[in-house]
Amino acid sequence: MRDRSILYDNIGLGYNSTRQADPFITEKLYQFLSPQPGKLYLDIGCGTGNYTIALANKGLNFFGLEPSEKMLDIARSRNSQINWVLAKAEQIPLNDNLFDGAIATLTIHHWTDIKKAFTEIHRVLKSSAKIVIFTATPGQMKGYWLNHYFPKMLEGSILQMPSFRVIENVLIETGFVITGTEKYFIADDLKDHFLYAGKNRPGLYLDEEIRKGISSFSTLANADEVSRGLSQLESDINLNKFEDIRMEFDNDSGDYLFISAQKC
Repeated sequence: MRDRSILYDNIGLGYNSTRQADPFITEKLYQFLSPQPGKLYLDIGCGTGNYTIALANKGLNFFGLEPSEKMLDIARSRNSQINWVLAKAEQIPLNDNLFDGAIATLTIHHWTDIKKAFTEIHRVLKSSAKIVIFTATPGQMKGYWLNHYFPKMLEGSILQMPSFRVIENVLIETGFVITGTEKYFIADDLKDHFLYAGKNRPGLYLDEEIRKGISSFSTLANADEVSRGLSQLESDINLNKFEDIRMEFDNDSGDYLFISAQKC
């Protein structure tokens, strides 16, 4: 898996213009975390702090952990009251048993050593603390209609995603137990323009700024394939052929997945 710090340093400042905390996802993270006032929480791979800040605005005390200095600089400029920490999930420079809970949103596929990361997270969490993970599984991603237009890009994206079975096994090995899961289906009003945000709004992908904020397009994709795929996508939209393609990939597997786990 590619180093997240290099990956997101390369994406640059435009990321934050298309990636915003989605209210529904924020509320789901809050519900799964079941936070309490006065407790301390950690956002792992916080990026520019979108969900860190959204949850802090609900009255929670958060630390944000991020290996990209460029991303963290943006986060600091947006909220100087939050404790921002430049570090990777695999090496957290914080005390044992410090946090009452944690979130990891669209980040675990960037970790270079998932077992080491969860071991570190287990160390910094208090007994019985929860971690809430928001991710996509390879099985879910094979159901994205993006595979039709950008097959090589999706192949690379899928390869870096840990399966639910891998996540479950590593959580158990590192001292967690899964307490709940919930499928997430892309909503038409989604505010956070991550990879499959355009599921129901394919025209989003025709916007270069949207693509710049998606790591698959900005770092994993072949320029020629993207150009061909976008041309075909635009043609299919204009000729009313896109809906037939979308229906071929219609499924009930969910587009992303919330996983809640608790430290044993």
